[in-house]
Amino acid sequence: QVQLVQSGGGSVQAGGSLRLSCEAPSHIYNNGLMGWFRQAPGKEREGVAGIGTAGPSTYYASSVSGRFTISKDTAKNTVYLQMNNLKPEDTAMYFCAARRTGSATGSWYSQLLYGYFNQGTQVTVSS
Repeated sequence: QVQLVQSGGGSVQAGGSLRLSCEAPSHIYNNGLMGWFRQAPGKEREGVAGIGTAGPSTYYASSVSGRFTISKDTAKNTVYLQMNNLKPEDTAMYFCAARRTGSATGSWYSQLLYGYFNQGTQVTVSS
């Protein structure tokens, strides 16, 4: 079973910062795309940010653009999500995801493109 090892998260006041990290097995990291998703209570899971692991591409949801930064360390097969100026509406369970192995098409935020999700970590932002 593929494991995406996630760390970070927690509770912070509005305006604060948190960083998430996610390490993938190399053969999964090399599938070419990793992303961060989140799910708030009563809402559907949504894409937050994505990053191409073989090139420079990064992608962001409009709700986090300018506040969140996704990055990678290929030597460690790890991606990061730096979250600044956090807002109460950012409160959610955050999941790391990796592109599925084999043929798949779709936009970076399409969950069908991803074959691997981890168990997630809670991010809580208080006002």
